[in-house]
Amino acid sequence: MILSEYEAVIESILFLSGDIVSLSDIAKLIDLDTLTAKSIIESLKEKLDSENRGIRIIDIDDGYQMCTSPECFSYIKKIYDTAKRPKITPVLLETLSIIAYKQPVTKSEIEEIRGVNSDHALNKLMEYGLICETGRSESVGRPILFGTTDEFLRYYGFKSKDDLPPLK
Repeated sequence: MILSEYEAVIESILFLSGDIVSLSDIAKLIDLDTLTAKSIIESLKEKLDSENRGIRIIDIDDGYQMCTSPECFSYIKKIYDTAKRPKITPVLLETLSIIAYKQPVTKSEIEEIRGVNSDHALNKLMEYGLICETGRSESVGRPILFGTTDEFLRYYGFKSKDDLPPLK
């Protein structure tokens, strides 16, 4: 295959997926090593950016996702005006911040920091897809551990959890 064919296949994979596809999965699908696959993806990303196209490829964690161009947002918004972004109240933001910085974290640890019951906040954040259960703690009772999701990264524009601003 030539470069443009690889780019077309990668573009199709990302479009069809609609979600994050890991670099290693893309490399396997196109039968290339990850370094070469990454180089082709970066080339495609630059091409889409420089041609001012309506779609972009963003990198999140160790993967890539196709999304719309920020310049097209005002037009797209008209189509999806009824689809509202989650309403992040101060209570939800406080709970989400604790989870983002302390993950994996249990409900009781969150409540210890906040000083109040966090059932509603946890349920809402899970409903919005910003947090998820990541496992169980080894402590007594094996409480559920919570962490942020890829949707959290997309919502706030982070590539990975490492991009969170430092705590002061």
